[in-house]
Parts: sequence; C-alpha cells; structure tokens
Amino acid sequence: MSLAAEAFVSQMAAAEPWPESATLYQPLKEDQILLSDCASSLAVQAYLRMCGLPVQVVCRANAEYMSPSGKIPFIHVGNQVVSELGPIVQFTKAKGNSLSDGLDDVQRAEMKAYMELVNNMLLTAELYIQWCDDPTAAEISRPRYSSPYSWPLSNILAYQKQWEVRRKMNAIGWGGKTLEQVYEDVSQCCQALSQRLGTQPYFFNKQPTELDALVFGHLFTILTTRLTSTELAERIKSYSNLLSFCRRIEQTYFEDKSS
Repeated sequence: MSLAAEAFVSQMAAAEPWPESATLYQPLKEDQILLSDCASSLAVQAYLRMCGLPVQVVCRANAEYMSPSGKIPFIHVGNQVVSELGPIVQFTKAKGNSLSDGLDDVQRAEMKAYMELVNNMLLTAELYIQWCDDPTAAEISRPRYSSPYSWPLSNILAYQKQWEVRRKMNAIGWGGKTLEQVYEDVSQCCQALSQRLGTQPYFFNKQPTELDALVFGHLFTILTTRLTSTELAERIKSYSNLLSFCRRIEQTYFEDKSS
C-alpha cells in the first residue's frame, strides 16, 4: 500500500466513531501474564477509561505473537490494530479523544519527559527483575511465560525470552547492575514522581493525562503482584501521595459504582 493510500485509510479510520466492539488483547491473566505486560496493559486500560472509551479485555495465550509490534497490549478497533500506549494515544487523538489537549507546550514537554522516565526506569526495572534476577526467573517468570505450551516448546520459548531480555539489558547498560542498584533506581524514579505530584490529585492538577494512566499502570501492578521479594513494592510504599494517587484512580475508574 502506498503512503498516500495509508494516509487515506488512517483518515477514514479517524473519521469513524469509537465502536462498542473495541477489544484489548493481553496474555492469560491468571497463569501467564508477567509484571511488565500486566502494567502496560493496565496503563492502556486506565487511559481508555479516562477517555470514556469502552474496551473489552480479551486474554489470549499467543497475544504477544498476535501483536503487530510483538509488544503487549494491543487494541483492535474496527479494522485497525494498534499496540502500546504511545501509538494508542495518537490513535485516539486522531479520533478526537485526548487527555492532554489542555496542556500548554511546556507542560506537554514535561509530561513526555516524565513518561520517558517511567519507561526507562520502572518498565526496565520490571523486565530486569523478571528475567535477570535468577530466583524470580526460575520461580515465576519462566513457569508463567511458558505455561500455555507443552514441553519442550515451553522451555525453548521461556529461555529464548530470557536471553532476549538479558541481551537488551546488556545493550542499555543494565546487565551489570545489582538488584540493589535496580531498587535504588526505582526509588529515585518514585521520588521524582512524588515530588512532581505533590498534593495534587493528578500530575497536572485536576484532570488526568496519559502520564497518570502510565504511572498508575506500573505502580498499581507492582503493589499488587506477587514476586519472590516485596522490596520493589516497599520502595513505592515509602511515598504516601503515590499510594493515594493509585487508590484515587482505582476508585474513580475501576470500581463498580452501581454495587
């Protein structure tokens, strides 16, 4: 398809209203999904709920291989398939749904900087703990990641994934870090987020943006996911305003008001 044709298709897709049949795909929730994918999926769900856009969550064992980018989660809206929070934000914006339109240029740049911080620190720390911490990899990550598959494919896929992540960690300079250094990076990230949030309900005062959705997805998932150690969650619990922030978003966007 030519660039002009792709642009035309994108314009047509943007002109279509958000359908009730929109679907978000992620790995199996009970037995398979890992901390980092769960956090990324929750961030997208929070973002869509903040936008008032309905989406049905569907769990598939092969969700990672269904995704056009190989990343979780991805959404299927009409005839469009979009993966990861950033592209999904742009996709909804093209349809006239944006949480950050009210920000000025300086605020928008600041928001993007904090989102980079979360992705570079929290997401990377989650991947490191899942696959570079040997007890976590052996007791949680490899068994869960490979659970839908039979032996020997289960072992092959799990060790292949671990090798891929460890290679990435080496490439970005995290391969030589100790677990304590990773925890300290998380603490510094949380301190920066806590200072920016202050006493506000959201990072940019009274209305949430995609930054709020991203931070909630990662912090809430870390706080509620079982790992071989509670140290990662304890680092977050040191910041009471971040805990209140997570509870606020959970109550506002995820709790059933009719019950």
